This record gives sequence, structure tokens and C-alpha cells, in this order.
Amino acid sequence: MPHYQYEGITQTGKQVTGTVVAADDNEAKSSLRKTRIRVTAVQEKQPAPLTDFLSRVRLRDVSAFTRQFASMNSSAIPLVQSLDAIAEQTENSILRRAVSKISADVQSGVSLAEALSRSPDIFNRLYCAMVRAGEAAGILPAILLRLADYQEKTVGIRRRIASAFAYPVLVALVAAAALIALMTFVVPTFSTMLAELGAQLPLSTRIVIKASEIVKTWLLPAVVIGVAVSMVIVYLYRKHDRVRLSIDSLKLRLPLFGPLQKKSAVSRFSRTFGALLSGGVPIADALEITSTTAGNRVLEKGFLKALEAIRSGQPLAQPLKATGVFPPMVIQMIAVGEKSGNLPEMLVKIADYYDTEVDSAITTLTSILEPALIVIMGVFIAVVLISMYLPMFEMIGSIG
Repeated sequence: MPHYQYEGITQTGKQVTGTVVAADDNEAKSSLRKTRIRVTAVQEKQPAPLTDFLSRVRLRDVSAFTRQFASMNSSAIPLVQSLDAIAEQTENSILRRAVSKISADVQSGVSLAEALSRSPDIFNRLYCAMVRAGEAAGILPAILLRLADYQEKTVGIRRRIASAFAYPVLVALVAAAALIALMTFVVPTFSTMLAELGAQLPLSTRIVIKASEIVKTWLLPAVVIGVAVSMVIVYLYRKHDRVRLSIDSLKLRLPLFGPLQKKSAVSRFSRTFGALLSGGVPIADALEITSTTAGNRVLEKGFLKALEAIRSGQPLAQPLKATGVFPPMVIQMIAVGEKSGNLPEMLVKIADYYDTEVDSAITTLTSILEPALIVIMGVFIAVVLISMYLPMFEMIGSIG
């Protein structure tokens, strides 16, 4: 359905703007009247400009919003006033409009959790569930502070992973570009020169020249086919559960990367589940929401099976053990946390420990990848250059 931009006035006389989804403008006006907003203008929203596409809301934007909102809420500043102040300071245009809409919804009497849930692309189920629990228990400031801490740690982990792999990826790209340049420009030049000299070519030189001809002929088709196959795989991964299960299962079994995925999954599960439980979300709801943040379909199915077992009355530790993802130490800590009644605190300790393990695994992986890529690149370039110069050395030797 189309989106409609509106301008209106609340019962307190405050001017508000926002966006509403409706079949037509009459339905949009009717929907706004139900929220006690007197509409002064409404029009269909045009497709988002390129600037909106480029300024999509990232996790770090939401994290910054949450920290600001938590700080203002802890200072006893009213919700609407806090949201309006943050909206004025927010640089991201999409987030700014969303916050303004949330402020208008809250002003009209909608709960904060409900207002946030109307922007699901920005505020996910975990976020809304924790806010809803905080509102119900009357501890919203504390919940927002926990959310801010959770998001900042998540952003920090992502940033460390990205920075750790930035150099190996750059080396791989430079190596690929250098090899392609050698095979498409340098080797053909040497090949033409050697053919004119009528030199007898060694086997290694003939192999390199043949490889160069193949690269020149098939490079562009190979790139096109590779992009097309990648797009098909991505489409199947998103649309077909069986394909996604197969790929996600393979990712967990990959050497070096598989253990890193498992450690990262344990850390993410523990931090997310612990944050939800500490926010007062019931354990079954918390586990269901946590399963959606697993990032891997195999793990998600395992968590959902654990959820079924918990609903049937089993303790948490045994179903999680059956997933095959959690090490014995983690299962024991969760079991102790259940028995002692401090499961949220135990989960936070597990998350902190595995954050350190993930950092260590990334450091180890990058320390292996960086020199390996450099050595491989050096060997390929050396083989190509030696193969090209070898006939010349032989010719000079025969003349001498």
C-alpha cells in the first residue's frame, strides 16, 4: 500500500508531521483521526530519493539514539520532549522522520513500544520487547540504559571484526588485480616479443602464456557468470529454507571460519538472551526473539527446538546442549544460573568471555591469512616473471 505524508495538530495544539500507510488519502485521514490528530494536509509520499537510500539507518545510528534517549529519560525529561529534542539533532534523515513519527504517536496516546514497533526496519522485535517490558514494570529508564549498553557492545564487536578483516581483504584484492594485470597486459607483450625472436619456449613459459590467453578470453564472461550465479544463490538463500539450511550448515563446518562462527553465535545468543531476561521479558518470549537474531538458520532451528522443550517443562540447559553449538562449560554455567536464579548475570559473563574468545579467534585467523596471502601473491608473480624471462636468459646463454 502507498505511504502518505501528513501534517496535523494534536489535542494539545502541537503541530506534528509523519507518515502513515493507507489505501487512499481518505483512509489515511481516518486512521489519523483515530489517533486524535486533526489533519491539516495529507499527500501520497513519493519514492525515496537517492539521499535516503544512501542514509539508511545503521545499528550505530540506533545505538546513538538509544544512548541519548536513555540519558534524557533517566533525567526525568518527558518522553515526547526527549523524542523531539533527539529528532532535531539526528542527522540521518530516515531516523529523524521515524523519531518524529514516534513522538507524534506517543503524543496521541500510543505506548512507546507500540510506536516503536511501527518502524520495524529500525527497531526490531528485541528492542520493542524490552521497551514493552520496561513500560509494564515501570523501569523504562533502566531498560533503555541496558539497551544502549547492549547495542554499543554489538556495534563494537562488528567494528572490530570489520577492521580485522579489512587488511586481508585489501591484500586479496590487490593480489587479484596484480595477477589480472600481469596475465592480460604484461604476459601478452612478452609473448609477442618472444614469438618475434623465434625463441624456444620452456614448458613453464608455454603454460603461463596459455593461461594468459585463457584469462584474456574468459575473464569478462567468467565475471558475468560469477555475478549471475552469486545473485541466484543469494535469491535461493533468501527464499528457500532448504538452501539456506545447507549453506548455513556448510558455514559452520568450514575450517578456521566455522569455529569463529560458533563462538560468535554463543556470544550473540548469551548477550541477547541475557539482555531480554534482565529486562523482564518472559523466558519463552526471550528465547523466541533471540532465535531470530542467530544469523544462522541451523542455529535458529536449534533454538526453536529448545523453545519447544522449555514450553513442555524441561530446564533450559538440556535443550541447548542438544543443539550441538554450546560447549560443555557454557551448558554448565547456564544450568548453575538456572538453579541459583541469576541466569541473566551468568549469560552476561558468558557473553563477555566469548567476546574475548571471538577477538582472539579473529586475531589468530588474520595472522594466518595476511602472510599466507602475501606469500601466495609473491609466488604467483615470481612464477610468471621467471617464466617470461627464462627464454631470454637461455638465448643470452646460447649467444655467450
